[in-house]
Amino acid sequence: MLTIAGILAGAIWGGYLARRRKGNRLDIMQYAVSSGIAFGLLAFIVSLFIMRITS
Repeated sequence: MLTIAGILAGAIWGGYLARRRKGNRLDIMQYAVSSGIAFGLLAFIVSLFIMRITS
């Protein structure tokens, strides 16, 4: 569940960042996808760490 939240948060943040930098639609989509992947991977690693500590 944490990974899905990370993907969504990254996509929203990346889209916002590209829009703020006045990017076109493809720029916004690229920033959203790449940030979503990065945040999702980070959230996945954090969730593995949490699972390792609690078990």
